[in-house]
Amino acid sequence: MLAVGLALHNVVMAELWDWGVRGTALDVVSAWKEVLLLVAFLVLAWKVRRRPAVTVADVFAAAYVALLVLYAVLPQGWLDGNAAAHGVLLALRHDLLPVGGYAFGRLLGLVWHEPRRIGLLVALVAAGVAVLGLLDVVFVPLQTWRDSGVPGWYREQLSLDYRCLSGLPENWIYNTGEESNPIRRLVSTFLSPLATAYVLVVALVFVVSRFLRLWAVVLAVLLFVALLYTHTRAAVLALAAGLVLLALVQRRALPAIVGGIAVLVSVAFFAAYSSLGPSATYSASELTCLRANAKQHPGASAGEPFSSSDASLSSHWRNLRDGVKTVVRHPQGYGLGNAGVVAKRTGVQIRAGESTYTELGVETGILGALAFVLWNLALLWALLRRRTWLAGAFAAVLLLGLQTDIIGVHWIAVVVWAAAGMAVSSLAESGARAVREQG
Repeated sequence: MLAVGLALHNVVMAELWDWGVRGTALDVVSAWKEVLLLVAFLVLAWKVRRRPAVTVADVFAAAYVALLVLYAVLPQGWLDGNAAAHGVLLALRHDLLPVGGYAFGRLLGLVWHEPRRIGLLVALVAAGVAVLGLLDVVFVPLQTWRDSGVPGWYREQLSLDYRCLSGLPENWIYNTGEESNPIRRLVSTFLSPLATAYVLVVALVFVVSRFLRLWAVVLAVLLFVALLYTHTRAAVLALAAGLVLLALVQRRALPAIVGGIAVLVSVAFFAAYSSLGPSATYSASELTCLRANAKQHPGASAGEPFSSSDASLSSHWRNLRDGVKTVVRHPQGYGLGNAGVVAKRTGVQIRAGESTYTELGVETGILGALAFVLWNLALLWALLRRRTWLAGAFAAVLLLGLQTDIIGVHWIAVVVWAAAGMAVSSLAESGARAVREQG
């Protein structure tokens, strides 16, 4: 339910908004994921009636949670922050979600000893996302989305005012620099090319780990084609890194070779995207907005694939650099709600954006960001010891966190961290059984 429901969450919420379910009522409905996660955790806790063996990752996770709670209750004035209570609560929910997924997975791993099925579930969900996304960019005109509930849901419900694409997120379009030739990017049910790409990366690592089977080859082609049409270069690079790590875990060269081929094919595809991508058209009001924006930001261009001079890549690097500088200058943090999308939604100064690590550093100081990093490095080490495909997928996710708010993608925060928690429990249980047998 979580894996499938979170893949459909955004498009369903937008449609509910269009049908008149708005404001507080829609906020309540959108909390289904947290409610379901909590109920599932409590049911598992009742069924298991014992706690998992404490690991190093658990200790760092607990430290991270403690710092989140501390920064949630500290007065913002002490930290030079500006977030109101609503922003603090939104940020607390956002930052805690991967911990909730992890805790659920830790308990689930005690009663479900077939974690490989998680990989198959991930692959099937991603295949559905890929098929729907490809059908959308080929057969559904952009005007249909302009007339849907998506612009209103973003603007009125989430307080995210996108201006230059009739209320749709501007990253739905790959700007070729020509007014007559905008190219669509695959957004699928996540309503985001980035979130869709990240889910496809996780699934691709699993599928490549089973690459000697015909179904895996066919599925990999489908997922990779969809990934290309998201036009998300960072995702391709993270995929390649994850596959190299998978090659080390599996002690075979094939995943690394596939990763190298994926990068080469992507470079060629992105270079020809202006010709291969599904075209769209701008409305008169959109052109007016884009022209005004171009005057304010002269020199921005699509650039070459994977080139450091590209406007998008330069922007990501600049945001990461500026975020690091902010954290270094203000190492105690500004408090929850002063970074990223939460700050944008609540109208306060955005102290850092995009990178998960700089956003956490701005909110919870260097200590909070360090606790998060150490928790996830401990998790990655446990996955490497488990010799699971999740090691490659999790490493790719952590790399993506450098340039994006990866825990803001609810599917990633819940499903990937829950799967990691399951693997940790499985490893700990195996170790405990070995100790008992030796005794």
